[in-house]
Amino acid sequence: MTNKKEIIAGIIIIGNEILSGRTQDINTKTISLWLNTIGIKVTEVTIIADVEQTIIDTVNEFKKRFNYVFTSGGIGPTHDDITAQSVSKAFNIEYGPHKEAMKILENYYQPGEFSEGRQKMAWMPVSAKLIYNPSSGAPGFNVENVYCLPGVPSILKSMIGGLTNELVGGDPIISHTLSLRTVESEIAKSLSNVQDNNKDVDIGSYPFFKAGKLGVSIVLRSPEQKKIDKCNSEILKFVKEKNIELVENS
Repeated sequence: MTNKKEIIAGIIIIGNEILSGRTQDINTKTISLWLNTIGIKVTEVTIIADVEQTIIDTVNEFKKRFNYVFTSGGIGPTHDDITAQSVSKAFNIEYGPHKEAMKILENYYQPGEFSEGRQKMAWMPVSAKLIYNPSSGAPGFNVENVYCLPGVPSILKSMIGGLTNELVGGDPIISHTLSLRTVESEIAKSLSNVQDNNKDVDIGSYPFFKAGKLGVSIVLRSPEQKKIDKCNSEILKFVKEKNIELVENS
């Protein structure tokens, strides 16, 4: 199987609440796992504040460097939700009420409920393409290769599936995990040798502590199952030789 050209993505997490530690970022994991299934590799994630110039500069930099850019956060109704107007400025597109988004939200709310604050959720680059929201009505939007999504994890998760057919990916990236009852120093040299023999497999090593015992999870990632299998068998060989307990192989 010939691997298609590598398609890469960058993620911009926007929000003071993430930087302050008040809110945990789980959207990176959600977006990355979803993109893996369609063969798009996330190679960079950045977390930035709700500051207009920072958002403009980061979006302008990322849209040049990545095939796809995903932003999360800052498209709600409150005063510090400034992602939409910042992205408008990054692309030099008029910021205002998006006709289609206004219609969607007018229909979503009961008569008299579509307040000025809620109308703000329909303000965005006026020529943007909408990303539909099956959870709470308010759409995200897309300009060129930049996709702007909400920060609420459950709503974001409900919206990304609708984008799957719009994105051009490479081969889906397969992931395989081996968990060993050992420490990293014990397997470092052997694992380096395996990596040298399998340059096009991404091998990650992650310590864990479970049930009072230390261990290491080795994660193999590649678009090709046969390359994962080869790598896996080489690791199992040194695991057996070193008499290391295998906790998981899946």
